[in-house]
Formats: sequence, C-alpha cells, structure tokens
Amino acid sequence: MSATIHIIDDDAAVRDSLATLLSRQGFATRCFASARGFLDVVGSDLAGCIVIDLKMPGMSGLELLSELRARKIQTPAIFVTGHGDIAAAVEAMKAGAVDFLEKPFTNAAILGAINVAFDRAAAGPSAGEVGERVKSLTGREAEVLDFLVAGMSSREIGQRLGISARTVDVYRGNILSKLGARNTADLIRIVVTARTAAKP
Repeated sequence: MSATIHIIDDDAAVRDSLATLLSRQGFATRCFASARGFLDVVGSDLAGCIVIDLKMPGMSGLELLSELRARKIQTPAIFVTGHGDIAAAVEAMKAGAVDFLEKPFTNAAILGAINVAFDRAAAGPSAGEVGERVKSLTGREAEVLDFLVAGMSSREIGQRLGISARTVDVYRGNILSKLGARNTADLIRIVVTARTAAKP
C-alpha cells in the first residue's frame, strides 16, 4: 500500500499542520479543502489512508466515506473532529472508520491511528476473541456496553440504569480493559466490527 495520507479538512491550519507533521515522518500527503474537491480527483485505485474532518461545509465526512464505499473504495479512513460525541463516533465506526479523534489530538494519537490504518492486522481482536471477551463482562457491564454502542453518553446511561455518570465511567473503564480497547471510539469499532462479522 502506498504511504500517502489524503487529508480532507476545510480548516487550512489543520491541513497545513498535519501535512507538516506527516511529511516529517516520511509520509507523502495530499490536502483537500472539501469532500467534493477530493471526490473530483479520486479514483477506484486510491491507496494509502484518508484523514477526514467529520463536519465540513457541503458534504460531511460521513457522507464522503459513504460515497467512497458506494464506489467500492475501501481505503482506510480516520475521522477527526472538533465536535466529537459518542453518537458521532458510533456512526463513524459503523461506516468503517479505523479511528475517531477529537481535536486537539496529540501527534502520537494521529500517528498511532495512521499506523493502524496501514496495518489492519493491528486493528484489534478477531470477532471470535471479542465474543469471548464480551462473555467475561458482568451483567451490568454488558448493559453499559450495549448503551455505549447505541451512542449514549455516560449521563444518559446513568439515567437509564438509575446510577451516577461516574459509576458508568467505572464500568466503562472495566469494559475497555476486558475488551482491550484504547478508548470509547476504539471500543465501539471493535464491537461493531465483531458483530458485523458474526452475522450470517
């Protein structure tokens, strides 16, 4: 796979800083100010990986990824956003994103996500392994997991279960540890991917 990073973000400062960082790491970069501008030049043989801003004027990042998948382009994608929330992370992971990072993210976070994008084998446990790990959850942890994957916040889950948001966060931490996830977005990706793979 070509080590080219395609950066699609309407914020010129973000594009420039990402391109500078990635160039220093030896990656080739191509920058686009809009999803439409990117689609105008992309071909079915697109290689590398894509860093997409979630919310852009005109076509959004999610709409862009949907269009790419409709064109049978499976290039791994990483979403970045200054307006992140759990529901958005769920949608991004269901759309097949490798990762979901909230701005401002660290250099280590974006480089780590890109490394995963270039090595999908490192993206997480197999569907079977995830299933076994989910079985190790307590009943309450399993409930919290289902609500997280449904896109609910800690406060919403707490209200649904009659517990505090802080207690939900404790359960969330236990779930992350048991499923080997780095964060909530990674957890959602792992579970959604495994559940999709398990469907007949």
